Amino acid sequence: MLLLTCPHCGTAAEETEFANGGEAHLKRFGPGSPDADFEAYMFNRKNPRGVHFERWRHAYGCGKWFIAARCTVTLEVFATYPAQVTEPPEDVVKAIRAKRPDWEGWA
Repeated sequence: MLLLTCPHCGTAAEETEFANGGEAHLKRFGPGSPDADFEAYMFNRKNPRGVHFERWRHAYGCGKWFIAARCTVTLEVFATYPAQVTEPPEDVVKAIRAKRPDWEGWA
Protein backbone atom coordinates (compact mmCIF):
# COMPACT_ATOMS: atom_id res chain seq x y z
CA MET A 1 0.00 0.00 0.00
CA LEU A 2 1.33 3.43 -0.96
CA LEU A 3 1.12 6.28 1.51
CA LEU A 4 0.91 9.60 -0.32
CA THR A 5 0.78 13.18 0.93
CA CYS A 6 -1.13 15.74 -1.12
CA PRO A 7 1.16 18.79 -1.50
CA HIS A 8 -1.87 21.08 -1.86
CA CYS A 9 -3.94 20.29 1.24
CA GLY A 10 -1.35 18.33 3.25
CA THR A 11 -3.50 15.23 3.70
CA ALA A 12 -1.50 12.03 4.09
CA ALA A 13 -3.49 8.92 3.19
CA GLU A 14 -3.41 5.52 1.52
CA GLU A 15 -3.42 5.34 -2.26
CA THR A 16 -7.13 4.44 -2.29
CA GLU A 17 -7.94 8.11 -1.54
CA PHE A 18 -6.11 9.14 -4.72
CA ALA A 19 -6.49 8.35 -8.43
CA ASN A 20 -3.45 7.47 -10.53
CA GLY A 21 -3.02 9.44 -13.74
CA GLY A 22 -0.05 7.65 -15.26
CA GLU A 23 3.46 8.77 -16.11
CA ALA A 24 4.38 12.39 -15.37
CA HIS A 25 6.47 14.92 -17.30
CA LEU A 26 5.45 13.74 -20.76
CA LYS A 27 6.12 15.98 -23.74
CA ARG A 28 2.78 16.36 -25.44
CA PHE A 29 2.32 16.45 -29.21
CA GLY A 30 -0.83 17.73 -30.83
CA PRO A 31 -2.24 18.69 -34.22
CA GLY A 32 0.39 19.34 -36.86
CA SER A 33 3.04 17.20 -35.21
CA PRO A 34 4.57 14.22 -37.03
CA ASP A 35 2.57 11.02 -36.72
CA ALA A 36 5.50 9.21 -35.09
CA ASP A 37 5.72 11.85 -32.31
CA PHE A 38 1.98 11.76 -31.65
CA GLU A 39 1.99 7.95 -31.63
CA ALA A 40 4.90 7.90 -29.16
CA TYR A 41 3.06 10.36 -26.89
CA MET A 42 -0.14 8.32 -26.99
CA PHE A 43 1.25 4.82 -26.56
CA ASN A 44 4.88 4.70 -25.40
CA ARG A 45 5.43 4.83 -21.65
CA LYS A 46 8.40 4.11 -19.46
CA ASN A 47 8.11 1.15 -17.15
CA PRO A 48 11.23 1.50 -15.03
CA ARG A 49 12.48 -0.72 -12.28
CA GLY A 50 13.34 1.96 -9.75
CA VAL A 51 12.49 5.65 -9.48
CA HIS A 52 9.38 6.71 -11.41
CA PHE A 53 7.37 9.94 -11.57
CA GLU A 54 3.59 9.56 -11.62
CA ARG A 55 0.61 11.91 -11.76
CA TRP A 56 -1.96 11.51 -8.99
CA ARG A 57 -5.24 13.29 -8.19
CA HIS A 58 -6.56 13.71 -4.67
CA ALA A 59 -9.90 12.17 -5.67
CA TYR A 60 -11.53 12.06 -2.21
CA GLY A 61 -10.05 15.32 -0.98
CA CYS A 62 -9.17 18.62 -2.61
CA GLY A 63 -9.34 17.16 -6.15
CA LYS A 64 -6.04 18.67 -7.29
CA TRP A 65 -3.36 16.97 -9.37
CA PHE A 66 0.17 16.39 -8.10
CA ILE A 67 3.23 14.32 -8.92
CA ALA A 68 4.73 11.58 -6.78
CA ALA A 69 8.32 10.38 -7.10
CA ARG A 70 8.44 6.77 -5.99
CA CYS A 71 10.37 3.54 -6.35
CA THR A 72 8.51 0.86 -8.30
CA VAL A 73 10.43 -1.90 -6.52
CA THR A 74 10.10 -0.89 -2.86
CA LEU A 75 7.03 1.42 -3.17
CA GLU A 76 9.00 4.07 -1.25
CA VAL A 77 7.64 7.56 -1.92
CA PHE A 78 10.48 10.08 -2.06
CA ALA A 79 8.37 13.23 -2.44
CA THR A 80 5.19 14.73 -3.82
CA TYR A 81 4.91 18.13 -5.49
CA PRO A 82 2.37 20.17 -7.51
CA ALA A 83 1.79 19.02 -11.08
CA GLN A 84 2.22 22.45 -12.65
CA VAL A 85 5.97 22.02 -13.26
CA THR A 86 7.82 20.70 -16.30
CA GLU A 87 10.53 18.85 -14.38
CA PRO A 88 11.10 17.68 -10.81
CA PRO A 89 12.11 20.42 -8.35
CA GLU A 90 15.76 20.38 -7.25
CA ASP A 91 14.89 19.43 -3.65
CA VAL A 92 13.07 16.32 -4.92
CA VAL A 93 16.05 15.31 -7.06
CA LYS A 94 18.34 15.79 -4.02
CA ALA A 95 16.03 13.65 -1.85
CA ILE A 96 16.13 10.84 -4.41
CA ARG A 97 19.92 11.04 -4.86
CA ALA A 98 20.39 10.95 -1.07
CA LYS A 99 18.70 7.55 -0.91
CA ARG A 100 19.60 6.29 -4.40
CA PRO A 101 23.08 7.59 -5.30
CA ASP A 102 23.17 5.35 -8.40
CA TRP A 103 20.05 7.01 -9.86
CA GLU A 104 20.91 8.39 -13.30
CA GLY A 105 18.36 11.18 -13.49
CA TRP A 106 14.74 11.75 -14.25
CA ALA A 107 14.84 12.31 -18.01
